Amino acid sequence: QLQLVESGGGLVQPGGSLRLTCAAFGFNLDNYAIGWFRQAPGKEREGVLCIYSSGESTIYADPVKGRFTITRDNAKNTVYLQMNSLKSDDTGVYYCAADYGWSCPAVPAPYEFDYWGRGTQVTVSS
Repeated sequence: QLQLVESGGGLVQPGGSLRLTCAAFGFNLDNYAIGWFRQAPGKEREGVLCIYSSGESTIYADPVKGRFTITRDNAKNTVYLQMNSLKSDDTGVYYCAADYGWSCPAVPAPYEFDYWGRGTQVTVSS
């Protein structure tokens, strides 16, 4: 069974940090670009960052520049999202998604991605 499983979400105070993990089961992430998306209450799902199979990355959401970093460990079949200096606007459900191929889509349209996790809740609040 092919699946992605996110973990690491939780409640954090503004200015704090979290590291989200996206683990793949049933397939090899080496051949996939991996994107992180988030969805705030009442808003559409938006792309945050994406990492190429080579390890290069692209940022989809300007507000996370300088604060969020995406990395991958192909040996562990896992992708990470390090989030620092968190703000209340970062609150939402965070999803990882896999797109077959070496490159990230130029536009983070959800239909570009083949597999999705169920998400992990991130709440930034004092």
